[in-house]
Amino acid sequence: MKAKEVLGIGLMVGGVILGLYVGIWVCFVGGIVDVIEQVRAENLEAISVAWGIAKVFLAGFFGGLSAIIPIAIGKSLLD
Repeated sequence: MKAKEVLGIGLMVGGVILGLYVGIWVCFVGGIVDVIEQVRAENLEAISVAWGIAKVFLAGFFGGLSAIIPIAIGKSLLD
């Protein structure tokens, strides 16, 4: 196996892991935590609640976007 192939496979695996991390942890779980924190706070900020809800709804998009870039670069190295 050449170094170029190892790097390509590493980028593809890293892209999958990055996509899962951004989509599930940062956006989905982070959005839910943002909303819960604002509901429990004394001063409710509507923009923070809206941002938390938007993160939950767009978790798949952001996760896919952050995954597709390293995967595409890794695939191009394998070709």
